[in-house]
Amino acid sequence: MTSADDRVQLVRDATFARVDAAGGISGTRGTAPDGLFLRDARHLSLWHLTVDGTAPVALVPATAETDDKALSVLTPRGTRDNPPAYTVFREQSVSAGMLTEHLRLVSNRPDPVTALVEITVDADFADLFELRADDRHYDKPGARHEIHRTDDGLVFDYRRADWHSRTTVVGRPAPTGLDAAPDTPSARTLSWRLRLDAHGQADLHLTVRARPHGQAETPTVARPHRQTASAADDLTRTCERGLADVDLLTIPVTGVDGETAAVPAAGIPWFLTLFGRDSLLTSYFLLPYRPETAAATLSALAATQGQDHDPVSGEQPGRIVHETRHGELAHFRQIPYGRYYGAVDATPLFLVLLHAHYRTTGDRALAVRLEQHARRAVDWMLTDGGLDEHGYLTYQPDPNGLVNQNWKDSAGAVCFADGTQAQGPIAVSEAQGYAYDALIRTAELAAAVWRDEPYAHRLRETAARLRARFAADFWMPDAGFPALALDGQGRQVDALASDAGHLLWSGILDQELARRVGQRLLLPDFFSGWAIRTLAAGQKPYHPLSYHRGSAWPHDNAVIVLGLARHGLAEQARTVADGLIAAAVHHGYRLPEVLAGYDRTATARPVPYPHSCSPQAWAAATPLALRTALQML
Repeated sequence: MTSADDRVQLVRDATFARVDAAGGISGTRGTAPDGLFLRDARHLSLWHLTVDGTAPVALVPATAETDDKALSVLTPRGTRDNPPAYTVFREQSVSAGMLTEHLRLVSNRPDPVTALVEITVDADFADLFELRADDRHYDKPGARHEIHRTDDGLVFDYRRADWHSRTTVVGRPAPTGLDAAPDTPSARTLSWRLRLDAHGQADLHLTVRARPHGQAETPTVARPHRQTASAADDLTRTCERGLADVDLLTIPVTGVDGETAAVPAAGIPWFLTLFGRDSLLTSYFLLPYRPETAAATLSALAATQGQDHDPVSGEQPGRIVHETRHGELAHFRQIPYGRYYGAVDATPLFLVLLHAHYRTTGDRALAVRLEQHARRAVDWMLTDGGLDEHGYLTYQPDPNGLVNQNWKDSAGAVCFADGTQAQGPIAVSEAQGYAYDALIRTAELAAAVWRDEPYAHRLRETAARLRARFAADFWMPDAGFPALALDGQGRQVDALASDAGHLLWSGILDQELARRVGQRLLLPDFFSGWAIRTLAAGQKPYHPLSYHRGSAWPHDNAVIVLGLARHGLAEQARTVADGLIAAAVHHGYRLPEVLAGYDRTATARPVPYPHSCSPQAWAAATPLALRTALQML
């Protein structure tokens, strides 16, 4: 796949690589770094090819033939009277922890010749958090880089205290030379002298293996067989592309009983790891089609459920993890995200998915297996989550982690109509809906599966009280719309935001209010023609290129469409679904993580958000949710 910066991205088995038009890697940083990546680290930061001392240029730029393989055709610069002396056919692919390359050098000369082929290579082992655009520096005391020559290539070793990562490069045939790179002291240049007959060819095979800390081998992930329709409508094609992207993002993690669980990671390049909220909603969207994904996600999140209180990571007993990280900075706790629990909504969504899996499959086994984890999740909602103390699920902004801990987790996203960020403890509206739904659903599990009617009764009563409080405290009569949140003083955070649409899905609003909200979300200040914006246009904080204050997110719209369908708002549900499907067609049937909020009448195609992940799991699963919603109408 070609990314927004024209680099080609290859993905397979929790591994991805990003290369330029000639198949090279230069060690870029910022919003779109290139390299070979595994477990939150860059294992290849320089990969530069020359032939006879000259870097060939792309005659046919690198093109992704499949999601994990790219082909390019390279030549030296030539003229009409002095055409290129050779042609390089370059094939690159990724698999579990590995980049492989096949160079086929074809001579265009009438006489035998020996070509000097050189690859300059480096591995900086940079943590993904170092590569972001914020220019923050992380100290690494005692870090050591070592390079060792082998019979068929070289090894890059990186050590820091108990941390050890490695990258190996192997050539077939073995290189005939290994030299320091003059412009990059940490890099090495491998060289081969390849004999070519007149108009003949020679082959060079290269393998780069990443060995991240704590993982000797990178396991592969089995993928379901998918049948591609020979003739399909746009929704079907978008669903097929979405399922293929979910496969690309599926990673192996450890389940609750030590088994390997194949779960959807959040997205590339920054989030190829287990995310609580993202993996849960993705699994919910897929549930009617792939219930095994939900079972794996629930098992993995049960395995990482909070046990103790840790103010750095936000861990609390029963709380479901927000994200897990495997990189060096997380290992040494220079960032809090090794296991970071800063999400107010992952815990109720865990309960929602557990019940939905039971209802969809009719299989009681998973609900029985995870009963104690579910009860601990309910306990968290009542205690540390804030239901008993505040009457709502709440969070305190984390100055060292996430200021906002709902799905709109960027700074400033939970704001008043004047743009001011709410102060904590913050009760965001959609999380209350999730909590209500979680209590109702868990009550059904308690009664039908766990045979504990007294517990079920307590949960139903708690849910009923929450629903009544919510209607009284969150509804804004003048706006005819729910508040985005309540701040720490109990004030209504009055920005008009798409979060209200999630309340239709969870059922916390009664039918009359739900229909009013659903109809309001389709007015032009909210609905761009492609999708419902995160924040209604015309408000002071609105910006069409803001991450959460005016952009439009496919997964957000998928939840809303499910809610519209639940309340019988068929016209509105179809309108939003049609807009999203049309947007997908313009992106090769792949929905991006987020779209800019510009109106459909302003441009012939949706404007992409500049820092969008692609592929991204809940966007990939969105068309499946749309199909489910449309089938409900």
